[in-house]
Order: sequence, then structure tokens, then C-alpha cells
Amino acid sequence: MKKQFTNEQIIYTLRQSEDGTSVAEVCRKTGITEQTFYRWKRKFAGMGVAELARLRQLEDENKKLKSLVADLTLDKHMLQEVPAKKVLKREQRCELVNFLCAAFRLPQRRACRLIGMQRSSYYYRQHRDPQVELRVRLKDLAGARVRYGYRRLHALLVREGWSVNHKRVYRLYKLEGLSLRLKTKKKRTSEPRVPLPVSTAPNECWSMDFVADRLADGRAFRMLTLVDNFSRVSPAIEVDFSLTGKRVVEVLKRLKVTHGVPKTIKVDNGSEFISKAMDEWAHRNNVKLEFSRPGKPTDNAFIESFNGRLREECLNQNWFTSLADAKQIVEAWREDYNQLRPHSSLKHQTPSDFVAHWQQTRTAPKAEILTLETVQ
Repeated sequence: MKKQFTNEQIIYTLRQSEDGTSVAEVCRKTGITEQTFYRWKRKFAGMGVAELARLRQLEDENKKLKSLVADLTLDKHMLQEVPAKKVLKREQRCELVNFLCAAFRLPQRRACRLIGMQRSSYYYRQHRDPQVELRVRLKDLAGARVRYGYRRLHALLVREGWSVNHKRVYRLYKLEGLSLRLKTKKKRTSEPRVPLPVSTAPNECWSMDFVADRLADGRAFRMLTLVDNFSRVSPAIEVDFSLTGKRVVEVLKRLKVTHGVPKTIKVDNGSEFISKAMDEWAHRNNVKLEFSRPGKPTDNAFIESFNGRLREECLNQNWFTSLADAKQIVEAWREDYNQLRPHSSLKHQTPSDFVAHWQQTRTAPKAEILTLETVQ
């Protein structure tokens, strides 16, 4: 039986019936059933060949539109099932393609088109070196120095002789899940800040402040912190339960023998710094005490930044059982800070290396240089 009839054949069959030929005879000659004949008659009776062709064209277009609407509806439903956040990384896009193929039984071609991903990118397989040794070393460094980001870890790796750039270190740092989620408060400045004066030599300007913490038994202790604003060297960190103005003067007298005397010391308006003992020592040694404005910690930004590193990398990472234990741990951190820790503002040099390099390259007359001798 013929399964497809042209428009002319259908119209000719219907007109034979209209001319008086019986339906059974027409069906026998055409090779169709009576059900097909009456279906043609119901749909195409009274039409010409052109009208029938137009009707069939409209039916085909309607069928295509229905199929297109169904596909778009399904695409919309599938896109609602995937995360609304914009996905940029290739690995995440591949995961979405696999999800669509498994959940909706889509072919990979359609899933890639729906996500907007090239199939060549989906089928691509990396052939890069897994960098196993580098990953192990990176994890060891990150475990030993918990608060270090990938930039400082990269500086440590380069110092050890690894030939690797910071972009690869960042990629491995993310793949190993070493990144820390740091929540910082957003500060809005109400007025432009005054740029701080830049020091040009060691011992030109120091900054000094206090930091407080507690022992394991709950007793509070204090730390006197000092830092050179030019080289970022920390001459000393004094730890004790009580630190008065006289005790601060004793520390400065001890540092005068081992490190010299600065021209200026930036301090806040604490009672220890405005004491008579401190004022007398500064007058005798021709040291200018520069006090920050009340409520303006940015006036003494160098020591505030140093105290933040001390808090994050030392105080928050250790549990002090006694005052002697606190002194030992803080002093060990200070030596590590001066000798090993890369400093971002010094182009990831350590303060000691920065001072040594400055001594070699300076052309000015010799001045009193801040040394890094350990305070006995």
C-alpha cells in the first residue's frame, strides 16, 4: 500500500467521488481504506491543489513550532535546576554538563549547547605535570605557616630554589584547598587620609605600641612592640605582666647599646608614653616623640600593621602556659619575623636582607645602622 500521496492525487480522489463514483470503487482504485477516504474528505473537501499545499505547509510549520516551544520549555526547566550563579571555570561547566546528561538523559551535544560550552573544551583532557613534589612542599609550608597566603608561600619556594611563578603556586594553592576565608570589616573613609612621611634610612623613625593577651590560666599580660619604619625590623618585644613608663625607658636604654637611638619615635597617647621618665629620656637622647591624634590609629600605621601580624601569626596560634613560655614563643616569632618572613612592602625580602642590601647599595655617608643582634 502506498503510504504517501501527493496533493494532486488526494484532490483527484475526492473529485472522483463528487462525480458519482462509489466510495468503494474509489478506494479500490486508489488503494486506500474507507477510513482514509473519509478522513481526507473531512479535512480537504472543497479545496484545490494550491490550497491543500498551503494547508500542509501550515501544518508542518505548526508542528515545528510546537517542537521548538517544547524544547525551549524543557531548556528553561533544566536551566532552573542548575545553580543561578554564573559559572566561569571549565571544571564547573563540565560538572553541569554531566549533571544535565544524568538528570535529564540529554546527549552531551545538547547539554554543552545549553550551558554554552564548546564540546572541544568538554572533551579536553589535561596532560600537564601533576607537580606532586611541589604540592607536597606547598602543603608543608602552608601547614607550618598557617596565616601565609600564596604570595608569601611563593617567595619561600623561590628562596628554596623552586623554579615556579606565582600563578602556578596560586593554582595549586586553590586546588589543595589551602586558601583561608578572611573576613575583613569594610571601612569607609569620611575624608582623605594624609600620606605618612617616608623614612629614608634605618634608625630614622621607630614606632612603638602595646599589645595585650592572656595566659592559659586567664591572667593578662602586656607586650611592648617596636618596629623600624624603614627596614621593618623589630628591635625588641618586651613581655611582662606590668609595663610602666620606667620599664619602657629601661628597654630603650638596652636597645641604645645594641641597636642605636632613632631620631623619632611614633607613639600614641598612652600613660606610659606621656610619663615624665619617657619625656626625660627623649630629652637626654635628642629623640623626638611624635604623638598620634586621639582616635586616629592610622597616624601610627606601621606599628598597627605589625601588631596585626603578631596577633594573627603568633598570639592566635599559640596557647601560653606561663609568662616564661610567652616570652620564649614571642621572641622566637620576632626572630623569625626579622630573619625569615617575606615582607610584601620590601618586595618579599626579609627585613634583615633588606638592611644588608641597603648597606651595599647606598651612596650616602655612613650612618648608624640598625643591627639585628639578639637582645640578651
